[in-house]
Amino acid sequence: MHPSQPSRRSHLTCLCLISLVLTGCGGVTRPSGLVPQGAWGGDHVGLVLDAARGTLEFDCAHGTMQAPVPVAGDGTFSVTGIFVREHGGPIRDGEPADQHPAVYSGTTDGKRMTLTVALSDESQQIGTFQLALGGRSSVVKCL
Repeated sequence: MHPSQPSRRSHLTCLCLISLVLTGCGGVTRPSGLVPQGAWGGDHVGLVLDAARGTLEFDCAHGTMQAPVPVAGDGTFSVTGIFVREHGGPIRDGEPADQHPAVYSGTTDGKRMTLTVALSDESQQIGTFQLALGGRSSVVKCL
């Protein structure tokens, strides 16, 4: 036997084992995590996400989302919550809030987020917003 044959055989065995492990891991999904907590800001939207919930401010509206917000391996997320339309002027005693069940969905890389807001009961999409973690929100409230 040539002295290099045992090392070659060991090398091939090792490569085969690595190949089997990598092939076997291909179908395994790994936990992807949560949307990072903190203040997210963008044009016409602000989101504060903590361990209990997400609080959103929009131009002439506000909302809440369930938290923590799970993120799939491809960066997508979708959670339910509430969206409330606001109006200018005072709120009258006993005036019901213009409140709707909502779906907050989108994508994130942990630093930037694309957020789409849709009302579940009216099959209406409110809009799509771009946010950044730690970014400044610019929201205009109704007068």
